[in-house]
Amino acid sequence: MVKKLAIAVAAVVLLALVALGGAWAWVAGGARGAVGPADAPDIAFVVDKGATGQGLGPKLAEAGLIRNPLFWRFHLRQRGGLKAKAGKHTLSARMTIPELSDALETAPPADDVPFGMIEGWRLRDTDAALVDKGLIKPGAYIAAAKDSSRFKAPFPLPARGLEGYLYPETYRIVVEDFSVERLIQRQLDTFVERFYEPYQAEIKAGGRSLHDVVTVASMLEREEPMPSQRATVAGIMWKRVDRGFALGVDATSRYELAEWNDRTEFLKHLRDKSDPYNTRHTPGLPPTPIGAPTVDSLVAAMRPVPSDFLYYLHDSQRILHPSRNAEEHEALRARYNVY
Repeated sequence: MVKKLAIAVAAVVLLALVALGGAWAWVAGGARGAVGPADAPDIAFVVDKGATGQGLGPKLAEAGLIRNPLFWRFHLRQRGGLKAKAGKHTLSARMTIPELSDALETAPPADDVPFGMIEGWRLRDTDAALVDKGLIKPGAYIAAAKDSSRFKAPFPLPARGLEGYLYPETYRIVVEDFSVERLIQRQLDTFVERFYEPYQAEIKAGGRSLHDVVTVASMLEREEPMPSQRATVAGIMWKRVDRGFALGVDATSRYELAEWNDRTEFLKHLRDKSDPYNTRHTPGLPPTPIGAPTVDSLVAAMRPVPSDFLYYLHDSQRILHPSRNAEEHEALRARYNVY
């Protein structure tokens, strides 16, 4: 009787071992293979911040990337866990579970797009471009850029805001995680990298404040289309400032216009002698830079070319014509019909 019982128990144990072995083989096999064909398409699979490896199993099954969360848990136990990177991953049902886990531990590519900031743009121009892309509400960029205390630089930032210090460049931005503050800090960092750090010693030795250099550079960006001529124009501008003459830079009277090329409003501003940006009537530099200058303009403002010229104008082809005195200037105005 005891012998028969022992045989029965042994048989049950054997059957259990066989069943367990079969289950193990089934799970192990499921944890290795792919659920889709070799031409299965790519899909976007988002891993949220803080997601656990085991917690991704049901999501992977729902997306059709694995057959059963049990297979996923088995693989992770064999693998020793998973440290998935948050973000949007490109996965496919043609991938095996080991391939899926490796992909999820790889940092996903940045889902960024280019944002181009044009040379000479004002804060309001950049604000409008960001609004057009649906990234901000109107005025959000302007408000942030006018609060200098929110940003860092290796020099004192102007209290009136960062006009002129936000370098014009094409920046890669992540739409889903866009931050006005991060973009502005990157633009400010680019200004530091491209101009302030390389030319810091020369700026200090030049006798002009950084802010004045940036202000003149912003006018050069708008006034002189040829970078090779900007140092000459800068020399004329500084000479007029030093002698207490009005600069007569019409671009400054456009600075506060809603639309830069609005001629009607521009003429109103030219007639407004109380406008601090009207450099036909107010001597010295305008209260702030009038846009975002490039390195070419910044270096030209820092390295003005001395000359006998005190005036300049551009003809209809935007060709520069400097002059030494008011008589020569008036003759050139009449010749090229520039008023």
